[in-house]
Amino acid sequence: MKVLAALSGGVDSAVAAARAVDAGHDVVGIHMALSRSRDKFRSGSRGCCSLEDSNDARRAADLLGIPYYVWDLSDEFEERVVADFLSEYAAGRTPNPCVRCNQHIKFEALLERATALGFDAVCTGHYARVVLRGDGTRELHRAADPVKDQSYVLAVIGPERLALAMFPLGEAASKAEVRAEAATRGLGVSHKPDSYDICFIADGDTQGFLQRRLGGRLGDIVDETGAVVGSHGGAYAFTVGQRRGTRLERPAANGEPRYVTEVRTDTNVVLVGPETLLNVTRLEGDEVVWLADDQPARDTTPCTVQVRAHGAPVPARVTLVRGRMLVDLDEPMRGVAAGQTMVVYAGTRVLGQARVGAAPVS
Repeated sequence: MKVLAALSGGVDSAVAAARAVDAGHDVVGIHMALSRSRDKFRSGSRGCCSLEDSNDARRAADLLGIPYYVWDLSDEFEERVVADFLSEYAAGRTPNPCVRCNQHIKFEALLERATALGFDAVCTGHYARVVLRGDGTRELHRAADPVKDQSYVLAVIGPERLALAMFPLGEAASKAEVRAEAATRGLGVSHKPDSYDICFIADGDTQGFLQRRLGGRLGDIVDETGAVVGSHGGAYAFTVGQRRGTRLERPAANGEPRYVTEVRTDTNVVLVGPETLLNVTRLEGDEVVWLADDQPARDTTPCTVQVRAHGAPVPARVTLVRGRMLVDLDEPMRGVAAGQTMVVYAGTRVLGQARVGAAPVS
């Protein structure tokens, strides 16, 4: 097959491309330039799209003996990922930009260009498995290494794009195995730190980034009794379940810590209360992507649900009703915010995903 390998400049994508070459595919390496302001060097494990990353990707391609190109997708990234991130926070929701990047950049903009140029598949360094059923249908499953599993952020790509995706690291036992393989192959990125957090907020200060882009707006922090207990510089900078960063000068009357229980950006009010107010038993989601065409959407299906990339899965039952996903939890889940991505699984198999579109039900 003619395969386009996305090379980020890190160890995972380099080894994934190498395995695609070993499998006999005709591989071309592509580095996606996503930032409009590309620094010369990365800041440790933060940031992305530096010239250092681009050069590391080029060296990996040279070592593998494959063609290498840089595609500037910075406008698409700004419009589809960064702008979405800002608008979701401005609306009082808590988005996952990695999900949006996989949806709109890696498996939309990149894949559309790849297919237009005659490529049969896109290869990435994600840790997830594709299982082929007897009828030829592809299922998305968790990676063999649960620590590195990235199926959560891939569920959004849908069955059509999954059919054109390759994840050569899905069966890797551990990241240590991948690093060892990179070293054996002579890839200079074998010890390069992993990227983490939000790639376009290099200093890790999400509240500062939001205030710079959205501006400050003084408002009240109110407890469950309606009493004003503090102030803030913008309700959009808070998320349900948050404890640190509220800068409350006095604790609750009983001495217990307070958590953010609701964000009201229309009135610029942040509500706080005891931890018990964070428990929810039902989730409702919109923007549904369903990958399990063999599972009747109208039926209630046993599953587990995950609402954070590395969160613990919770036993539940999922039903699709008029384009919305309803998930009834078998045990309470704490601190779920509107805007988060929920992914439902049957064992290791991804059934589908949705955006938590309304306040979860306690």
